[in-house]
Amino acid sequence: MAERPRARPRSAQYAWLITGPLAVFTLSCFAVFWTLDRDWFDDWAYGLLALAGICLVYVGVFQIVIRRSTYNIVLVEVPFVLTLFYLPRPMVVLVVAAATVITQSIRSTVISPAKLWFNVAKNSASITMASLVFAALPSHSGTDPRTWLFLATALLVYTITDVLSLAGVVGAVTGFRAGQDVLRGGVSALIFASINIVIGLVFLVALEATSWSALLLAVLVVALILMLRSFAEFFRQHRTLAEVYELTKAVREAGDDASLPDVLLGRVQALMRSEYATLWLAPQGRHPEVLLTARVENKGLLDISPTPSTVRERALADGGTLAVGPSFAATQDLRKQLRASKVKDVLIVPLRSGHTTIGTLEVVNRLGDTRSFRAADIQVLETIAAHAAAAVENSRLVDRLLYDAYHDRLSGLPNRRRIIDALAESVKVRAEDEVVAVLLFDVDGQRDVNESMGHAAGDKLLAEVAGRLRAIAGPGALVGRIGGDEFVVTLRAESTDATVQLATEMREQLRGPMTVGTLTLDVDTAVGVSVYPDHGADPETLLQRAELAGNAAKVLPYGVQLFHPALESRAVRRLGIAADLRTALDNGALDVYFQPKVTLTDRHLVGVECLARWQHPAQGEVLPEDFIAVAEHTGQLSRLTEVVLTEGLRRCREWADQERPLSIAVNLSVRTLLDSRFPDQVAGLLEHYGVAAAQVTFEISEPGMLSDIERVLPTLYRLRDLGVRLSVDDFGTGASSLQYLRQWPVHEVKIDDSFVQGMATDTGDLAIVRAVISLAREFGLTVVAEGVESELTLDLLEEMGCEIGQGYLFSRPLPYERLEAWFNAQTEPATTETGEVRRLRAVI
Repeated sequence: MAERPRARPRSAQYAWLITGPLAVFTLSCFAVFWTLDRDWFDDWAYGLLALAGICLVYVGVFQIVIRRSTYNIVLVEVPFVLTLFYLPRPMVVLVVAAATVITQSIRSTVISPAKLWFNVAKNSASITMASLVFAALPSHSGTDPRTWLFLATALLVYTITDVLSLAGVVGAVTGFRAGQDVLRGGVSALIFASINIVIGLVFLVALEATSWSALLLAVLVVALILMLRSFAEFFRQHRTLAEVYELTKAVREAGDDASLPDVLLGRVQALMRSEYATLWLAPQGRHPEVLLTARVENKGLLDISPTPSTVRERALADGGTLAVGPSFAATQDLRKQLRASKVKDVLIVPLRSGHTTIGTLEVVNRLGDTRSFRAADIQVLETIAAHAAAAVENSRLVDRLLYDAYHDRLSGLPNRRRIIDALAESVKVRAEDEVVAVLLFDVDGQRDVNESMGHAAGDKLLAEVAGRLRAIAGPGALVGRIGGDEFVVTLRAESTDATVQLATEMREQLRGPMTVGTLTLDVDTAVGVSVYPDHGADPETLLQRAELAGNAAKVLPYGVQLFHPALESRAVRRLGIAADLRTALDNGALDVYFQPKVTLTDRHLVGVECLARWQHPAQGEVLPEDFIAVAEHTGQLSRLTEVVLTEGLRRCREWADQERPLSIAVNLSVRTLLDSRFPDQVAGLLEHYGVAAAQVTFEISEPGMLSDIERVLPTLYRLRDLGVRLSVDDFGTGASSLQYLRQWPVHEVKIDDSFVQGMATDTGDLAIVRAVISLAREFGLTVVAEGVESELTLDLLEEMGCEIGQGYLFSRPLPYERLEAWFNAQTEPATTETGEVRRLRAVI
């Protein structure tokens, strides 16, 4: 059965709903009493004596704890018996009201007007009700048993009125259930009241017998007070020892830092009778800072602390227990800071491990306006803090030993043993729509660094790779180091294709210059991929096949290889591609396809992107990433770029002659930009075909450009001076900064299709696209979005202010003949201020 939620406390001002009627009742009765007895103040001397006695018993509240219940013993009924019998009724009411004001002012460290006047009204109304009852009954001498009965009845009415008033105000302020709890506690109040009434009647009989008995009664009162104090102190110490034992036992069994606050704080708050109990642990190595607080009205722990930070810093600076409150004169200078934070008193005990302070244990605000922490509380809290500090240190020691056993000392990553254990657990759980992926990253060139710069430099390089890999792997992945220059990432993925895509993205993010000593190295990695259950059912097999795929990936330009049985034949096939590519370039066997680029606001066709395609006579279609990577590694990339650029310029000239001016875009590799002869080659081709430089856009991949930005900048500036447009391709997939974007002489940015295609369903991709468009506007750059494949994506891009789109929604890459057919079927002439352009017939 679900627990009923607690009612939230209301404002203390609701107490006036009870205080007001009680005050009106008391004042009305007081006026009637005065009218009936106009000379009541003649007994002022006895009234002062009664005031002193009542103040004494109000201040002397004793607490005893029996089992799990706490009882307050107040001997107030003893002087009330004598007061009701000897003093006039107006004097009785006035004395009780005055005693309440005096004792509340003395005992309360923080005076709340609502609480003060409620107590005055409650006590005055209760004694007024008792006076009415006693006055309504016949009067007899003090030795008459009937008088005893009448006084007992009147004071029981006093107790009942007091309990009902208290239940009413608690119910009004805190809630109905809290009021019910007060009523249930009224039974014990009646029991103690009855005992006190009997004692008071004994005093009355003795005084009626002879006034000299007052001396004996005074001795008896002193002895009773001392006995009760000793009795209460004995029970308090017994309760404290028992609770400290239970608490330390629970702390010992807590086991680790994570469960310690849950076990410790609630018990400390209850044991110390405080409003707050706080545990603060300073950050230490892999252990983050901990700041948790238990509050009397909250079941869970809060991540805040009421202790002023300056007070805690004082305790840490002094290195010892700091106690601030009414009972501690040495720290009175700090009470002003507590009052500013609405804190009454606080105890702070540092947690120490040897000579090092690792945190603090704090209790704030002793419960009850009339209570504050004492020196005895310091000893209790220091005992608890010692056990808590030992528990924290033991937990961290065990954690360090386990950590060292399962982690690589150099990188701090999990070692091979930990990776195998994690994989063994992962493959036990098989989901239909998930695979367990193993990505093995082999660092290229680490051995060369060891040989040329020493092992210390090689270790620094590996530590840098480990840090980068951990940063890009994501929260759901486990990153480890299983060999000298081999790192592994294991995670769950949606599919094998998603795993390969992830490996490619991680490799690109991992690339880039790394500083080792005084040198900046361009470090690359090869990635081997295996997945469960396709490539193995046990951890060792998965790792072995990932390593095999990683070895094969070393010869791949894009550096990512999924395991399959024909890896050896794939390598042979790539060698064949390398041999045939030169022949294909020389014989014109490579085709150039064109993909249209459209303005999003008016659907005008403004240009095309030129893309190389190769249909191998024996092996069929070769993927662009395969033959482009082979061309780059075999020195044929410049020739491939020349073929694509030449074909693009030739078609651009033809379209201009047909009064269909279209710009062209050609992809460039960083290796091409490193060739100082390339700008002169471009200038010659532009002049040969008579194409304006502004009609040509060179797209350079952002991640590739970042790796050699300083070396390619001169070539970029020369191309810009020619008048051609420069575009940052795949923008968002690299690690560019605003500073780089300001330095690059570019005219547009091209948002990577991975973000564009996901923006309609992924808020993260949508935020990236919006940020790129906004950033480009700030720098005055044109924005091109590639990968536009849906109308929803198109609408979102148009709404955000993207200028040009490219993707399957408009057209796939087409050979020249099919592109001409697409022109005739899908576009129509449109006249603009700059001349005639082609516009899409259908508004998509």
